[in-house]
Amino acid sequence: MWEGRAQGVRRDVTALAGAGLDVAQLHAAAIALVDRVVPCELSCWASMDPDSGVFSTMTSGVNRIPQQYEPVLATCEYTPGEPHTFASLAQRGDTVARLEDKRSTRLNEVWRPLGLSHELRSLFRADDVCWGGAGMVRTGDFSERELEFMASVAPALGAATRVAARTSSRGTGAPAIVVVAGDGTIRASTASTAQWRDELEDVAPGRFAVMVRAAAARARSGTFRARVRDARGGWILLEASELVSDDEFAAAVTISRASGADLLGLLIKAHGVTSREEDVCHEVLAGQPTSEIAARLAISPYTVQDHLKSLFAKFGVRSRAELVARLS
Repeated sequence: MWEGRAQGVRRDVTALAGAGLDVAQLHAAAIALVDRVVPCELSCWASMDPDSGVFSTMTSGVNRIPQQYEPVLATCEYTPGEPHTFASLAQRGDTVARLEDKRSTRLNEVWRPLGLSHELRSLFRADDVCWGGAGMVRTGDFSERELEFMASVAPALGAATRVAARTSSRGTGAPAIVVVAGDGTIRASTASTAQWRDELEDVAPGRFAVMVRAAAARARSGTFRARVRDARGGWILLEASELVSDDEFAAAVTISRASGADLLGLLIKAHGVTSREEDVCHEVLAGQPTSEIAARLAISPYTVQDHLKSLFAKFGVRSRAELVARLS
């Protein structure tokens, strides 16, 4: 029975991943799915910056944590010694954990005052990268079967959260999501797909299908990213990753306008920038003054100016402001 429920939730989460939802919308829908199997009084799901582990979004279930407890709960996440913080779970590689340590600040100062005594946490990973997690609290204990259920659906939630994290708009035009089956057929797509199909077809008839299928095929061996030209000389970003499903292989391909950050590495290589010039370039983009760049890179301010002159010449600009605009 439990595995059948987990299979159904994984299937539904995979479908949500192809619906073009942002992270908050995805998590709100997934909370409702999970609550049917693992009910609780309070749920709070978060997406995380995969590099820093900092929360990017937070989504609550039907009941919200009273506002006066939110600062305490947030502080607990960054307090040394607090058991089962999301950061510590991610570092240990855990997927699920029950809070049983009676020394926990959040147990004693948040959950118990609210009449709750048991907490279950789950992390959502994709390709060994943590994209989010769930905190679930209730009066009764969580069973081993419920832990097994959450461990079973967590990979699907990780894959779906990763896809949803790519749906924030880059420049003009809403991103599109295309779900591609193992045989290359398109299983589902969002409404904005038509716009991107037209842009790619303007370059060459049939290019949309070729690029989407190629991206999906590459996703079999890990997350795939590629930058391709549109008919007007701009850049389109293709990103693809495998969806966790009980059916055959499927990949979600996201199509969006490439931002300056997406193109930075390509532009640097295309303009023949040296490794040291690249270091200076990144410091300039971060807004650092010459003196700080010199100190951080252990070179003289005069050398920094020489590198800047070279960068200006290579990119055809005359100032830092123009260089930043060129690369942003």
